[in-house]
Amino acid sequence: MAGHMSQRRMVPAPSESPHNSGMAISIPTVRTLVTDDGVPIDAVYLPPRTAEAESKRLAFVVAHGFTGSWQRPPVWRITNRLTSFGGVVSFDFRGHGRSGGRSTLGDRETRDLAVAVAWAQELGFERIAAVGFSMGGSVVLRHAGLGEQADGLAAVVSVSAPGRWYYRGTTPMRRLHWAVQYRVGRLVTRTVLQTRVHNSRWNPVPVPPAKAAAKIAPVPLLVVHGDRDAYLPVDHANEIYEAAGEPKELWILEGFGHAESATGNGLVDRIGRWVMQVAGPLESAIPPTILNG
Repeated sequence: MAGHMSQRRMVPAPSESPHNSGMAISIPTVRTLVTDDGVPIDAVYLPPRTAEAESKRLAFVVAHGFTGSWQRPPVWRITNRLTSFGGVVSFDFRGHGRSGGRSTLGDRETRDLAVAVAWAQELGFERIAAVGFSMGGSVVLRHAGLGEQADGLAAVVSVSAPGRWYYRGTTPMRRLHWAVQYRVGRLVTRTVLQTRVHNSRWNPVPVPPAKAAAKIAPVPLLVVHGDRDAYLPVDHANEIYEAAGEPKELWILEGFGHAESATGNGLVDRIGRWVMQVAGPLESAIPPTILNG
């Protein structure tokens, strides 16, 4: 990490190649993890596809956005693509997919991420990068910044994450608040979007993502946001970046939209290379054992 300086860049979105064109799909291992508050979390592990020693010591933990799932095509594509750079653990947040519980919109979800990171460690990986999208981005920031949990991470990447709570400045965010605050909205979210939302309001209000980001250093932080994000304007990314300590980078992508659905292979590869660069040299060792179950 030495010599890694902060950078703020407006860059064009990477050129795209066909989704996972010519790439073999890693064989997945599925497991049910249990959080410290007793919620079952559906998770999947994909081993690295390359034989390079560095990739066998580096793992990515992918945290999806609200209403997402590791089985949704955009998340699954990103998960598979990252296996070019290391092992990957992806999972469903509480209230999503085949996981239990109900969504708390980024509050208790840090516990879900914690068990996914712990599984990557159990698999034998020495360097772990948490990569989160939208709500998942807020979760990786809060996980890394609160309770000294960043000690287990080599890098943190947030994509399209909110910097603060209760933002209603765009039509999609006003719809999202309706979907989670009102009974009829939660009914629609459960039946149409297959996401179960807790019916209680936050009490107390969780530490906002930008405030948590201030405590991530010295773990390297990458903040990615698009200038065409229909949900959250660029000032959310700026807020996170300004709050964070060194080392940190901010990528504002021209023409980029929101979260996983806007994330093409070029950006996944760029993130993978960034993580490999900042995670530092990895000592050669016996490759991690795949644990079935």
